[in-house]
Amino acid sequence: MKKAIIFGANGFIGSCLLLDLLDNKDYEQVSVVVRKTLGINHPKLKELIADYHTLHMLKEQIDADEIFITIRTTREKTPDRDQYYQIDHDYPVEAAKIAMEAGAKSVFMVTAVGANANSGVFYIRTKGETERDIISLNFEYTCIFRPSMIMGERKESRRFEKILIKVWAFINPLIIGESLKKYRGITGQDIATAMMNAAKNQKEKVKIFHWQEMTGLLK
Repeated sequence: MKKAIIFGANGFIGSCLLLDLLDNKDYEQVSVVVRKTLGINHPKLKELIADYHTLHMLKEQIDADEIFITIRTTREKTPDRDQYYQIDHDYPVEAAKIAMEAGAKSVFMVTAVGANANSGVFYIRTKGETERDIISLNFEYTCIFRPSMIMGERKESRRFEKILIKVWAFINPLIIGESLKKYRGITGQDIATAMMNAAKNQKEKVKIFHWQEMTGLLK
């Protein structure tokens, strides 16, 4: 049986993933690193309270075979670029380093479609730099999930986000062609399920999952 650790378990995708892993008989322990308790009682669950600044203090408590990173913020929620970069780049990379030092062999991470370290767009470049720096850590297996619009009901839902999701739900069936399918929307739950299923059969050292590959893991 395996041990997993999730960074971002209080978020939309992470909360779905947590429930999936706790219900999965392949895992004997699921650790989460969160800023405050989730209020969930489960015999498999191990909560570690920390943030970016105190993460290094948990090194002795982290024990996992696989690390799942679903940390995400938005430009609306984090308008300051330095803070945004810290959350979307520095924290995931530091988390991956610490988990690897603790024995983790595989990393599963959510970024975004179009991630490119050489992009002139700050958001896309940040995602690309995060991918680049985690790949460079040289895990045995690195799986990167690049969703476009993330669909589904959130606990915290902003008005503009609600409107955008409704618009995307309408145009989703119209996005056709192999080169365009990666822009189709996918629910947070489906992303979480795809991540968990990808962990069952790891073959490629570095694997990128777009909409087509993620939905293929749901069958």
